[in-house]
Amino acid sequence: MITSDGSTTIHLPDWNEQYHSKHGAIQEAYHVFIKAGLEKVLGSSTKSNQNTILRKNKITQTNNISILEIGFGTGLNAFITFLETEKVATKIDYVGVEAYPISEEEVEKLNYISILKAEKHQEVLKKMHSLSWEEKHKISENFSLTKKKQFFEKIKENNAFDLIYFDVFGAKNQPELWTELIFSKMFTALKENGILVTYSAKGSVRRAMESVGFVVERLQGPLGKREMLRAVKKDVQ
Repeated sequence: MITSDGSTTIHLPDWNEQYHSKHGAIQEAYHVFIKAGLEKVLGSSTKSNQNTILRKNKITQTNNISILEIGFGTGLNAFITFLETEKVATKIDYVGVEAYPISEEEVEKLNYISILKAEKHQEVLKKMHSLSWEEKHKISENFSLTKKKQFFEKIKENNAFDLIYFDVFGAKNQPELWTELIFSKMFTALKENGILVTYSAKGSVRRAMESVGFVVERLQGPLGKREMLRAVKKDVQ
């Protein structure tokens, strides 16, 4: 289906749910995961509107950042993160976890390349989906991708990531993914002072995060949502 910013998402009629916000797949991805997540880690900011993301100044950091995405899905979050590495001096090691990969036919129907005006990188999104699983692949000089086909509760990494994109389906359809058990695994997977961002702002989600040790803040949500959550694994020493 076409969302309000013109970008596509996948609709699941049995659940009456989409992979992204109907108010705009791209605008939601940038707001939640880039602006509130990656930009926070980089210590920089972007200027955005509903349809486009405009960078005011080129960033010159040379950070090495490790990112875990919970719900690789359409690959949109991975792709826009890759695009960020084309603008900033940052190397990103990206791990995307997905139990149910989308089909080749669905990949072909995604219109992210045209909406983002990223024609010179049109093969990258296809490559992200066609690459083998469980192996690390170098997409560019600054971006590496590892896809893991597994259920989220099987994640066992410890002190491995600077940032987590928590982008699973909503609690109304998959409440088991928004529990203390899952957030405990996320807490363990993060490095000290690591950040987790998600589109959800439910009170039960915030309490589950806090119960495992996260310090949680509510932020302004993307278009169509009042709030979202950002959680930090604080260094207690």
